[in-house]
This record gives sequence, structure tokens and C-alpha cells, in this order.
Amino acid sequence: MTRGRKTGKSLAEIKNPNQQGSGSDMKSMLIPMLLIAGVLGGLQFYRSKHTQPLQAPAAQTQTAQPAAAAPAASGAAPQAATATVGATQTAPAVTAAAEQTTIIENELYRIEFTNRGAEVKSWILKRYKDNKGVPLDLVHGGAAREFGAPLSLYTYDSGLTAQLRQALYVPSVTGKLTAPQTLTFKYSANGLDVTKTFRFDESYLLHADVVASRNGSPVRALIAWPGGFGDQDQVLDYNGSQLESSSEGKTSHVAFAKVSGGKTLDGPLDYVGVVDKFFGAVFIPDNPQTATAVSLHQTIDVEKLKRGTAITSTTPTGKVATVPIIGTALGDVSGHTQARIYAGPKSYTILHTISTTGGETLAPIVDFGFFGVVGKPLFFALHFVQEHVASNWGWAIVVFTILINLVLLPLRILSMKSALKMQRLQPQMDAIKARYAKFKVTDPKRADMNAEIMQLQKDNGVNMFGGCIPTLIQLPLLIAMFSMLQEVVELRQSHWFWLHDLTAADPFHILPIVMVVSQFLVQFYMPSPGVDPQQQKMMAFMMPAFSGYMTWNYSSGLALYWCIGNLIMIVQQYVMNQSPLGREMRQIAAKRARRKTQTIQGKR
Repeated sequence: MTRGRKTGKSLAEIKNPNQQGSGSDMKSMLIPMLLIAGVLGGLQFYRSKHTQPLQAPAAQTQTAQPAAAAPAASGAAPQAATATVGATQTAPAVTAAAEQTTIIENELYRIEFTNRGAEVKSWILKRYKDNKGVPLDLVHGGAAREFGAPLSLYTYDSGLTAQLRQALYVPSVTGKLTAPQTLTFKYSANGLDVTKTFRFDESYLLHADVVASRNGSPVRALIAWPGGFGDQDQVLDYNGSQLESSSEGKTSHVAFAKVSGGKTLDGPLDYVGVVDKFFGAVFIPDNPQTATAVSLHQTIDVEKLKRGTAITSTTPTGKVATVPIIGTALGDVSGHTQARIYAGPKSYTILHTISTTGGETLAPIVDFGFFGVVGKPLFFALHFVQEHVASNWGWAIVVFTILINLVLLPLRILSMKSALKMQRLQPQMDAIKARYAKFKVTDPKRADMNAEIMQLQKDNGVNMFGGCIPTLIQLPLLIAMFSMLQEVVELRQSHWFWLHDLTAADPFHILPIVMVVSQFLVQFYMPSPGVDPQQQKMMAFMMPAFSGYMTWNYSSGLALYWCIGNLIMIVQQYVMNQSPLGREMRQIAAKRARRKTQTIQGKR
């Protein structure tokens, strides 16, 4: 913890007086700030842009089929065309006469299927909204047109893949339906037979059963989510997409830049899917041992992604502006794919209830970052406060911050006592240092000086690190909160006064300004008389500037947590300094400052 300048009304110092001289003081103040900057910078490094050459979709051709009447399916089944194709075709073709749609919905989603490719046109999550305030659609039309829509089929033959995406399947039912429901699509032509069956219930899960064959032989047709996923207005946020997978309980988080297009992942596979910051589409195979997956990585022009058009945008250097699109496909080596599909929010409370065939859950998809061992318990505690104390997430952060500071209060009191003991010993430590002042820093005699000082502290029950304990605890808490508050979907679009999204930066920068002022007050009320005045002035501005930058650009939830913590710290320190312990510390600090001033004047 850094210190501000000394004034007549300043509060007591909490520091390690054993660290004397400008070099040691500078290190003690810079280390926490450099640690925070280094860790937070590393957490953001993986978001750097990465592009690959745009791959154009394979040319697609379609042969017209003679139309004929087909038997009616259950419910409101459409009429299909049956025909004999070619002189050698013996089985009747099963294809639809025209493109049709089927809508399946429950309280959580509304999924619109098209029989062209038997794939999804839109996948709307009713409980989540985009930046325009309308229900969030997980499918991006522009990316789907380029690379395929969700639940389309992927094969290792690009021509066959294009044929399957253009085929007009015969659906078992059309119109608008409510889950639980079963929807089947069938297609048969030129020796190719495909059946896709989907079962829906009241949750975010659905079950897929896909069988494909050609001339009686199984076809490795994998069910795919090719890309174009999540918040549609945040186009560049696709840079934050990841490929998630788990094999025999070992999870893997692969950032978009490291996803290899067309790479096959062999089983066993507990699950595989693509996620963005807040949402995920995950395949959970019924047979993990024989499951296989393919990772997909494409790039697309930004304007195509935004508008679904062929408009090409360029950068100032004249290059086409592109963003990465990653996806995945899951199949079975037998050619018969059976799997559950989760498409919804990356909510830990939901994902930890979804088990794979091997008994694992989808909870690891929520990545709490490098400090996840701290961030996960923090989230559980914050979620408990939100459920049982304050229903609003903003107020939950406020209450949670107060509780954390109350827990740390005894440690701050112990730190204050340790600092007072150290100050009482300071004259004796100064006398020891004076005896060894004639020796150079590299002289072995300096080791004897350090040994004497440590023995003096030990004899008087002084722990030289006692004053650092609160700081050592607060740093990992702050870094863990930084990662956690940006990643949990529960805080997405959560309101608190003027803040409309606690995972995004403060749009009016009110909290960063409060942060700078409060950080300056922390420096002002916690002086370091032993530190060079010029260094005090520099740190009094560097720390507020650093904290202001962090809260200006990142999660407003983090800014709220940090600001409330600073204000509580100022109040606590003020109260502590009115105690006999605090008054004694101020007296010792003032006496040392006068002695130092007299020494300097005497030298002049």
C-alpha cells in the first residue's frame, strides 16, 4: 500500500520502518502496482486480434426433382415430392416441394427451423436481450449464410456438405409448437439418405439423433454449430470466443487465435462446444468413447458479419477488415450421432446441474481466469448475498464489499499494532544501521547488520511482514474480482442507478472519477514520513492515475467494488487513528519527522 504526503491532520502510518532509504520505499510502493498491472495485462493478452484468410464456401449446385405426392406425416405435415431420378434410381426420393419453417418454443427459447438443410434460422433466448433491448438471437445471419447455420451437417467432403445444406428435407410437422416436442427431418435422393430427429423439453437442452448413409454405407455427418454466435451488436467480441472441450474429466479452453480450422478431435469426448463471453453452444455425446469432433475457424468481412451483405470494408491500409469466426461439429465414428445440445447462458448455477455421460458437469465452461481458485468462491459468496440480502446485483456488490472489509478489519488492527511495535524499535534499529554505515552494500558485514536487526525484532515479538498482511490479501481479491465480474452472465445488463451493465465500463465515467478522488484520499490520510517528499508526491498521483485507468476501461462492477472499498478504508483508518494506539503512532511519527528535519538542517 502506498502512502500520501504528511499533514497536520494526517492519520497514522502503517508501514515497515525497517525499509529505509528511497530505494526500499520505492520498491515497497511499486511492487503492488506492478503486480496488478502485470497480471491484468496478461489476462487481456489473449484478446489480441487474430485473422486467417477468408475461405469461400464451396460452389453449390442443385438438381431439380420432379414433384409428386408424398404420404402425410403426423400433425400438420407438409406435402412432399417423390420422384424417380435417373434410370438407375430404384428408391423414391424424399424431398420437400418448397422451403418451410417450424418453430419450437418454451419459456426459455424460441427456435425457428427451416427444412432447407434441416437447420436453425434463429435461436432466441427469451430471458436475455441484446443492446437494442430485444430478445437475444444466438444466430448471426451473415455468418450463417457464409459458413452454415446451427445444427447443419458437416462432412469431410465439401461438395456433400454443400448438398446437405441446400437439400429440402421433409419435416414431420410445421407451424408453431410448444415443447416438449419431437421434430424429425428426412431427406433421400440419389442414394443419399439422412434423418435428423430433435427432442425438446422445458430446459435449455435438446437431444439430437442424426443418421446419414450413401448407397447403404454410413456417412460421417457431424452435427455442427459453424459460428456466428452470441451478442450480435458486439461484432468484434467474436475475438473473445473460445473452443471448449473435455476428455475424461480434463477440460480445455482454447482461445480463438489457437483454434485450427478442420482439426479433428478424437474421443473420448465428454463435451465440445463454442462459447463467447456470456453464452455457449455445447454438444454432449451419448457415447463419449466413439465421439469425434472437428474445430472450425474462418474469417469474415466485418460488414458481412454486421449486415449479411457482400459489402466489403477496408482498414486505413487498404486491407479488408475481418474478424474470426470459430465453430465446432460433433459426430460419431459409426455415422450415427446421438448427443444432447446446450445452447444458452454460461450461468454457473445452470451448468453445474447438467451432467455428461461420464458424470462430469458443464460448470468448467465458466472460466474464472488465472485466479479462479479465489474468483469462484467470491462469486458464490456474491451470489449468496444477491439471493438472500440484496436482490439487485449492484447493491449486492456494495454489501459484499462492506462484509469483506469487516472481515479484514481485525487484520488491519493487527497490522497497526505491528507497525507501532516496529516504530518503537526504530531508534534501536537506526543505531544498528549507524554502526554499519561505513560498510558498502556489497560488504559481507551487511549480513551481520541484518542478522542483528532480525534478532532485535524477534526478541521484541515484532513480525516485519505484519504490516503487509492486509495488502497481500487484498491484491488477489482485487485481481480475482477483476476477472470474475467481467465474465459472469448474471451481471450482464444488471442495472444500478446510472449503470446499465455491471460487466461493462461506466458509460459516464462517474465511478472512475470517484475512484481517483478516493485513491488520492487514501494516499493523503496514510502518510509515510520516512519517504522522500518527491517520491510521496509522485506516488500520490501515480496510484490514483493507475486505478482511474483500470476503472475507466473495465467492468463498472469492479469500479464499484474498488470505490466502496477505498471509502470504507478511509473511514476505518480515521476511526483507528482516534484510538490510543493511533495517537501514539502519530506522536512517534511526528517525533521522527522533527528529528529528521533537524538533522538535515544541521548538515546544511
